[in-house]
Amino acid sequence: MTATARRELAEFLGSRRRSVTPAAVGLPAGANRRTPGLRREEVALLAGVSHTWYTWLEQGRDIRPSRQVMDALARTLRLSPAEHEYLLRLSGHGGVPAARSVDGVPAHLQRLMDALSPSPVYAITSSWSIIGWNRAYERLYPGVAAMAAEDRNLLWAVFTDPAVRDLLGDWAADSRSFLAQFRAEVGPRLADPEVVDLVTRLQAASPAFREGWASHDVDRFTSTERRFEHPVVGTLVLEHHQLTPADAPGIQLVVYTAVDGTGTAAKLSRLAG
Repeated sequence: MTATARRELAEFLGSRRRSVTPAAVGLPAGANRRTPGLRREEVALLAGVSHTWYTWLEQGRDIRPSRQVMDALARTLRLSPAEHEYLLRLSGHGGVPAARSVDGVPAHLQRLMDALSPSPVYAITSSWSIIGWNRAYERLYPGVAAMAAEDRNLLWAVFTDPAVRDLLGDWAADSRSFLAQFRAEVGPRLADPEVVDLVTRLQAASPAFREGWASHDVDRFTSTERRFEHPVVGTLVLEHHQLTPADAPGIQLVVYTAVDGTGTAAKLSRLAG
């Protein structure tokens, strides 16, 4: 593990430990308990490791935890499947792929995005830089074309563009969801210069990002419905999908499709026209 991965692992374990109540693992709360959540020695006992070793792990020491120990810690800390996967990736047991350099959208993927209109579609890299989109997406979010190239990043737009805050139907929930999914994806690559630059700039620009980033929350992407409040056509209810082309694994296509029975399909057609 790199020093950055060890530090992230340490902070992630500490944040999850503090979120587990003694009652959740069958321990008495105790009248004089001052530590939020579990104590380190309690986690060590429940996971079957020494207190000293677990303390070293939370201190970011250069140790090599086994897969079995990581699984035991995940059970002890009541981690979700996404959090368990993140723990394994941070500790070197998840087969973390190297980030691929992407210069732009290949022509055949641009043709695919265009063919999916009037569904809004955009393409992002592994660091969530937006590198392409179709006209339907530009009509949904016109600001994407006006952004400076260095700012054309999904997370940057979500946390710094007032137009996106107004567009997202539940910005508070949606922004935290995006952030948790982003951290799950880039956590083992936090030392990458592109990620470091983005996180540093967002911490300076957005108090909401700073608060969310400090929580160390992670989550898997799942296709779900999202509500948008468009200034021209009103409420849009779109199902959010994410696809990785087999011949371009460094790119993800994000596709929004109209939810039946909501009138959204007709509104997307109006936007396209």
